[in-house]
Amino acid sequence: MLDLYAGTGALGIEALSRGAGWADFVEKNTRCCAVLRENLEHTGFNGSARVHCRPVHQTLHLLTGPYGLVFLDPPYAQALDATVFETLVLLELVQQGSLAVVEHASRNPVLPAYGKLHLIKERQHGDTNISVFAVEGENSG
Repeated sequence: MLDLYAGTGALGIEALSRGAGWADFVEKNTRCCAVLRENLEHTGFNGSARVHCRPVHQTLHLLTGPYGLVFLDPPYAQALDATVFETLVLLELVQQGSLAVVEHASRNPVLPAYGKLHLIKERQHGDTNISVFAVEGENSG
C-alpha cells in the first residue's frame, strides 16, 4: 500500500495492522517523518515499511508498484492535484483492481475520473469527504 501525504502514518499503519504486507509512506514534513518512523518502530512495522521524506511529486518517480491500495490525504486546505493521479497511472503504480482513497475538504470536490481512475463511492462527514476511486480495466467501461 502507498500512503501519500502520510503525516504521522495513521492510515498506512492501520492498513499494515489489518494485513497489508508492505507500505510506502510519503511525507515532506521532517517532523512528521520522525514521528512516523517512531510510530512504525512502536507498532513493530518498521520492517514492513519505508518512509520517503520528500514531496509527493518528487517521490512518485522513485517508487515501484503496483500498489493495491493508495491513500491520499493532502493538506486540508489544498485541492487535490490531478497530476498526482495522472502520475500514479502513467508510472503504473496502480493497476486494474487498485483502489485510491482520498480524504479532502467538501469545498474541494474531486472529478468523477482522472484518466483510468474512476470515482466509485463518496461519503461526506461534515466538511470532510472520503472519495474512493478504482482503476478502470482494459475491458471495462
